[in-house]
Amino acid sequence: MQIKKFLRLLNELKNRPLYLFFIVTVFSCSGKNIEENHNYTISTDPLPAAYQTHIYFPMLEGKRIAFAGNHTSFIDDIHLVDTLLKANINIVKIFSPEHGFRGLAAAGEYVDSEVDVKTGLPIISLYGNNRKPKPEHLNDVDIILFDIQDVGARFYTYISTMTYIMEAAAKLDIPVIILDRPNPNGHFVDGPILEKEFSSFVGLHPVPIVHGMTIGEYANMVNYMGWLENGVQCSLTVINAVNYTHNSFYEPPIFPSPNLPNILSIYLYPSLCFFEGTQISVGRGTEFPFQIYGHSKLPNNKYSYTFKPESITSAPNPPQLDKVCYGINLTTLKIFDIRDDAKINLDYLIDAYNNFPEKDKFFNNFFNRLAGNNKLQEQIKQGMSADDIRATWKDELDAFKLIRKKFLLYPDFE
Repeated sequence: MQIKKFLRLLNELKNRPLYLFFIVTVFSCSGKNIEENHNYTISTDPLPAAYQTHIYFPMLEGKRIAFAGNHTSFIDDIHLVDTLLKANINIVKIFSPEHGFRGLAAAGEYVDSEVDVKTGLPIISLYGNNRKPKPEHLNDVDIILFDIQDVGARFYTYISTMTYIMEAAAKLDIPVIILDRPNPNGHFVDGPILEKEFSSFVGLHPVPIVHGMTIGEYANMVNYMGWLENGVQCSLTVINAVNYTHNSFYEPPIFPSPNLPNILSIYLYPSLCFFEGTQISVGRGTEFPFQIYGHSKLPNNKYSYTFKPESITSAPNPPQLDKVCYGINLTTLKIFDIRDDAKINLDYLIDAYNNFPEKDKFFNNFFNRLAGNNKLQEQIKQGMSADDIRATWKDELDAFKLIRKKFLLYPDFE
C-alpha cells in the first residue's frame, strides 16, 4: 500500500518543478555496481533480465547464437546485440518479430528479411514470408537467445513469435534462453479464455486476454503444458528479471511497438484492442493511438471529442483515414486509476456498439479471433451488461489462475 501511495505521488508531481529534484534526491542516494564489469546501479525498480549478464554470458561463450529481439532489447542506452558483440559473443543472425528489428513497421505490415546496417548481421523476419524459423535458418545455430518486451495481452503477437521459435528449436534440439522482462500488465488476469477453434497468430493458446504472466513465465507454461506443436518440449532456460513482483509498477523505457507509445496506451490496450475487430478507430494515424476511439458515423451530439486519422509512418492508411471522427478522449485518465481498476473495460465497446447507426456492420471478421470465441460478439448484440458478460468468464478464469500459479517465477499480486 505504501508503494502505491509513493508511485501515485510521483505521478501527481510529474508536471511540477519539484519533481526532478525529488527524483534525483531519492534515487541518487543509492549507487553501487550491480556487476563489477558494468556500470549498472542497484535499484529497487524492476529491471529486465538482460542486465544479468554475469548469469547468461557464460552460457553463450563459444556458441553460435541466434538473437531473437527488436528495438526493446536494450540495456540502458545500448542495444543488447552491441553489448554481446563487444563481449565477443558469436552472434550469427537475428530473428525479428512483428514491427521489425528496429520497431518501425506498422501493425500487420509485411517485414522483409534484410541485413542490419550497423552490425552487418543477417536479419530473418518472422513477420514476412514465414513466422517460424525454418530448419535451414538454424543449421548454424547452437543457442537461441530471446529478449523482447511484451505487454501481457494474448493478442500481442510477440508471444506467438516466441512460441514458434520454441517449436522450431525443439525439433532440432536447440536450447532457447529467454531473458525475462517485467510485464506492465502483470498485476491482473482477465478476459475470456481462447477456444481452440479460434486459435490464430493473435492468440495461439487457451489463456485469457490478460494472462498476468511475464514472457518467461508464459514460455514455461507453453512448454510444460504441451502446447507446442505435437507436444514437443523445448530445452528452455529463463533468466529472471530483477526486483520484479506482479504488484510492481513497470513502465517500459522503450515503447514496445509504434502504436503503444506510453504506459497509458499499454494499460488501455487490452480493452481498446477489441475495436480492431470493428469499424471503430482506436486513434491509429493520430498522436494518441490506443488512447482515443471514435468513428465518423457516431452521433456528434453524443460525442463532442473529434479527431482525424492521417496516413503516417506508424499507421499508413489507418481506419477512418482523413475523416472527422466523433468519439471519446481517454488521455485525461490517470494511469493509477486504470491500474487500480485492474480489469478489461467492456463499457467502451458496448457504448460504441449501442450508438453506432449501422449495427449490422459494426463487427468485422477479425473480432472473434481477438475475443477468442464467438460468444462475446453475440453477448454484446443481445444487450448484456459488462458485469453480466464478465460473470460468464469467472469459472474458466478461476481454473486458469490455478494453472498459472504453477509457472510463476515472481511473487503474485494475490
